[in-house]
Amino acid sequence: MKLKPQPPVRRGGGSRPRRAGIRIGSRPRGRGAKRPGPSLRRRLAGRLPSIRRVIAGMGAIATAALLVALLNGPWLRISEVAWGGEHYTDATDLERLLDQQRGTSILGLDTRALRERLERMPSVAEANVSASLTGRLEATVVERQVAFVWETSSGRFLGAADGTIFAGESRDVEPAVAREAVPHVTDGRFAARLVTVGDVIPAELLRIATRLAGIDPAALGSSAARLGVRLDDEYGFRLVSTEPAWETAFGVYGLDPRETPAEADARLERQVTAVRTLFASRPEAEIGWVDVRNPGKVYFRAKG
Repeated sequence: MKLKPQPPVRRGGGSRPRRAGIRIGSRPRGRGAKRPGPSLRRRLAGRLPSIRRVIAGMGAIATAALLVALLNGPWLRISEVAWGGEHYTDATDLERLLDQQRGTSILGLDTRALRERLERMPSVAEANVSASLTGRLEATVVERQVAFVWETSSGRFLGAADGTIFAGESRDVEPAVAREAVPHVTDGRFAARLVTVGDVIPAELLRIATRLAGIDPAALGSSAARLGVRLDDEYGFRLVSTEPAWETAFGVYGLDPRETPAEADARLERQVTAVRTLFASRPEAEIGWVDVRNPGKVYFRAKG
């Protein structure tokens, strides 16, 4: 039997030592080795703005400079003013307000603020303001509607439905509004001498005055064609007839805060009934004065 030779045994054990060498294609691992970064051109391209951004920025600067020049330069400025729609509004007041805008830049003109100033005028209900590139400023006003006429020792005043006195006229001239068209009140109170344009007649006082002015003479049992409303410090409200001639005192309204509108209306209805009862029992032509301030106790004075 033939024996195979055994490989020699290495003493000390352990694996076969590897031979030191350099791998082909591997990068040497040194302490100062670095990976190659982006090129200088790429780095500069990422930090510098693009040409489009530069052009857009220059355009914005040019636009801002143009706006500043238009606002502060001699171009596009108000050189002419005009207005229309006024009847009760004083044209001098309109001209004075609009003339203040001459020389103002059209681009800087605040038309809303100017419109609000116009609407603060007592006679103006609405206003419209516009400006053109030619330098023309135009204003159009819509005035309040006349709801009543309030006449005092100082003059004749026109009032709106909310009680605002918005125009005045001399008592020596023909009334702008016919007496039959709206309620007409002659106020002889001492305080009425101070009434002027811009004042507001108290709501309850105006309400009763309007109701009295709207009473049909037939509701009183009277044959008069028309009745006038007067107000004074002694008797309060009075109804006056010229043909036949007589006066009726209804008293003070609108001063007692404890009296509600419903209670005031009920008192007025009782007074109207009292006058109608009197005229039904005695000839109207014979009566000169009636006092129904207390409808439970009616006083009257015959003519002569």
